Amino acid sequence: MGGSRFRRWLLPWLVAVAALASLAYPMYVHFDFSHSPDTRSYLRMASGRFDSTRVTHRYRVLLPAAAAVVAAPLAKAYAQVWPQRPAGQWPLRFAFYLVNCFVLAAAAAYWFNAARLTGASAEAAALAMLAVLSSRWAVYAAGLPLTDSLYLFVFGAGYYAVRRGPGGSWELILALVLGPIAKESFFLLLPWLLWFGRKTLSLPKQLLALTIGLAGLFAVHQLVDSRLGAPPTQSISNALEHIENLTYSVHRALSPKGIGELLSIFGLFTLFIPIALWLERGRSRSFPPFYATLGAPEVGLLGVVVLHMLLSGDLGRMGYLFAPAFCAALALVFTHGRRLLRNG
Repeated sequence: MGGSRFRRWLLPWLVAVAALASLAYPMYVHFDFSHSPDTRSYLRMASGRFDSTRVTHRYRVLLPAAAAVVAAPLAKAYAQVWPQRPAGQWPLRFAFYLVNCFVLAAAAAYWFNAARLTGASAEAAALAMLAVLSSRWAVYAAGLPLTDSLYLFVFGAGYYAVRRGPGGSWELILALVLGPIAKESFFLLLPWLLWFGRKTLSLPKQLLALTIGLAGLFAVHQLVDSRLGAPPTQSISNALEHIENLTYSVHRALSPKGIGELLSIFGLFTLFIPIALWLERGRSRSFPPFYATLGAPEVGLLGVVVLHMLLSGDLGRMGYLFAPAFCAALALVFTHGRRLLRNG
């Protein structure tokens, strides 16, 4: 039992950590923070300063708090080794890098196991997981002071729970509890979780888990707003302003630059899916198609991700939220690749 659990969870997580630590390190070291107000905002939050943070960010406190906890001993230990080096913000930046690598790797372990549940082989699922982690958006989420990794974790846990059925109830609870505080746009994902998760966990239990998550979000809002003296309606107004991005996002997606950004989400691995579909057309019908185990959950999740993309205006970054389902589809292509090529 222990060996099986190691192969299913710990080993994929360790492989993902190793991959992310290498891929994201140059981003952590060389990124120009003067070009990113988001990263500066989260660094201030981790320092305990909320007065100059954007409304969009100030309630996503879990990862900045974790980074602050990790940064404290790092700074003290390094001060003993190199006392002449000024502290600055490097301990917090390095702490974000560590925390984000660990959290995103946990999301990747969910991708791996969800792909296995669709019928992909272990080798194909591992290869697909590494392929999805090679995206520039994974490097971005792991190497910088951002909170994207936690939201990707919520998507990964939710997709795995839907695929796992009753055995994934704890993962669904985790997604419902962490989702509201991970990102405000979680409410776009919520209907998908409630509908496709109904075979995993009964609706009353789902609502109970969601209530706990909403209570945590309410507590964070109260704490931050009372500290800043900010009106509660400020965050609501900020959320409604995102609707204005719809027209901009559509025009951008249809532009050559926008199309390039969409294709860059998963890189050249994006082409593997349409090529496999084309090869599938010409093969014999003695076996079900490679995508037979995929269906409504994946289509629904794609719709949720498209809504995120349109409302945020950040097509590539939000498009990467489709990573769990894309990993499953890519793993199935790798699993059936030899047969597809032979019959193609």
